[in-house]
Amino acid sequence: QVQLVESGGGLVQAGGSLRLSCAASGRTFRIYVMGWFRQAPGKEREFVSSIKWSGGSTYYADSVKGRFTISRDNAKNTVYLQMNSLKPEDTAVYYCAVGTFVTVVSAPSGYNYWGQGTQVTVSS
Repeated sequence: QVQLVESGGGLVQAGGSLRLSCAASGRTFRIYVMGWFRQAPGKEREFVSSIKWSGGSTYYADSVKGRFTISRDNAKNTVYLQMNSLKPEDTAVYYCAVGTFVTVVSAPSGYNYWGQGTQVTVSS
């Protein structure tokens, strides 16, 4: 099992920044990729970004490319999502996820473990 704890959400004005953190514990040696997804009210959960634990390859949704940056600290088993130039449409619950074997990094179904989510609200 892998446990995930997210932090860093909150309320920010459009154009502002937030940094999300996700700390993993448990059987962290199984981590292949860590990702961030988000879900707005009435919408499906969507891919935001992910990073491979070994090698550090990163992936981004087109909607956040150039504004969000994902990074990791392997020693702390933590992944970060730096979100800049936030827009009202970024408002959602953000979930951290771990995949132990993922072929399509943007598909939620490929991830085994999920955090509880953290709310991000961007006011206009």
